[in-house]
Amino acid sequence: MRPLSDSVLMEGRNIWTVNANPGVAIRGETLRKFRGVEHRRWDPNRSKLSAGILRTRKDPSDLLPLPGSTVLYLGAGHGTTISHLHDHLCGSSNQYRGRLVAVDLAPRCLRDLTHLAEHRPGIVPVLGDARKFDAWGVLVPARVDWLFQDVAQAGQVGIFLSAVRRFLSKDGIGLLSLKAASERHQDGGDQDIFDSAIQQLSQEVEIIEHINLTGFEDQHALFIIRRR
Repeated sequence: MRPLSDSVLMEGRNIWTVNANPGVAIRGETLRKFRGVEHRRWDPNRSKLSAGILRTRKDPSDLLPLPGSTVLYLGAGHGTTISHLHDHLCGSSNQYRGRLVAVDLAPRCLRDLTHLAEHRPGIVPVLGDARKFDAWGVLVPARVDWLFQDVAQAGQVGIFLSAVRRFLSKDGIGLLSLKAASERHQDGGDQDIFDSAIQQLSQEVEIIEHINLTGFEDQHALFIIRRR
């Protein structure tokens, strides 16, 4: 058993987070008690961040934001990863005083995120386009130290770099989940798309690691960067 934080444990190839809303499973995940404290299994087949934590060749705790900080998540979806990040970042009743700004373009996703936020204070659901910062950027008044992007739109690298410039602090950590199938306007296969992303990113940021998520999420890669 390896603790990645006070709220995140690695047990072999399983990751568990302390349930900030005890007794409630978000997507039917397994609940289990360790030393009398209820944890939720963080399924790497449903979360690219969880898959990246398992696949990284570096310290997996480096992929997580600091508890109590403010983070920005672009492409929040229905809230699976958001809920586990909340366990770590905010804790029960937001005991760590974290803030998780969760942006998604789909009204259906916002409905699920809003329901999640009702029971998990610290989550700020935002209906918005990841590319149109002017419409919702006021909700992130200061730069953040951790940024995650998972949007299935063409031009993912450009969207990410724009967000890095606008929101990420100096030496802040950014994670880009890149879906090759969303970039099919480019010539070549998946690896050509990933190589092109590396070239674009390296012009502006320090690439810490490039993680292939095949087996968890096919045609996906996770890029970990630091803002210079």
